[in-house]
Amino acid sequence: MMNPFLQVAVGGALGATARYAVYRAIAWHGPGFPVATGVVNVLGSFAMGLLVAFMAHRWNNDFAPLLLTGILGGFTTFSAFSLDALTLWERGQMAGAMIYVTGSVVLSLLAVTAGLAVGRGIFA
Repeated sequence: MMNPFLQVAVGGALGATARYAVYRAIAWHGPGFPVATGVVNVLGSFAMGLLVAFMAHRWNNDFAPLLLTGILGGFTTFSAFSLDALTLWERGQMAGAMIYVTGSVVLSLLAVTAGLAVGRGIFA
């Protein structure tokens, strides 16, 4: 079995690369509104729920450092989310900042709930 620290390092590289691919794929991400960051957070939250259900019902947690901390930790971007929200706020786009924060949090919570439900339905 791979050392947990190595799992996190390898997973983090994979997750960060996947996040970069999403930023490149979403052409409308830019200084106007942080769409790609929101997409990454929602997808990452869904994947978190799905993987947690999978590991709880079909697999052990031996690869949690690789999958959850590494790949999803490298993929999801709440640090970028925070900076994007603050940037919108500092630009005077208070409504946009509030919509972005509320939408990201609510949609991510819904996505992790959906991921758990789907995962439990598939793996339980």
